[in-house]
Amino acid sequence: MSGKVGIVIISHSPEIAKGIHALINQVIEGVPVAEAAGTDDGEIGTSMEKILLAIETVDQGQGVLMFYDLGSAKMNAEMALEFTEAADVRIADHVAIVEGTYVAAVESSIGKTLDDIVASLERLAITEM
Repeated sequence: MSGKVGIVIISHSPEIAKGIHALINQVIEGVPVAEAAGTDDGEIGTSMEKILLAIETVDQGQGVLMFYDLGSAKMNAEMALEFTEAADVRIADHVAIVEGTYVAAVESSIGKTLDDIVASLERLAITEM
């Protein structure tokens, strides 16, 4: 198996996405991670186009996992799923963005499959009260 599972950080705030990416980079190497944060004109929000570009950037043929901060980011991620040409892209749902992204990056770095990573994230799922 060549390549690793790619990770996309979708945030309304470029600063939040950069912080999560910096945390990952401090402890993990070799995992493709991209940020899709802020609107196309630099405002707070998300952009489907940025998400599509991020997917393309991190796709190494082993799948891509997207993490998001707020509901409208998830909506743009869902729209991106409809337009991407990448083979296996999934949205990490019900997982805190920092913890989920970190765990996924660690597991990708040791060669876990997309299915294995998704199963691990289920243990971190935020449940409704």
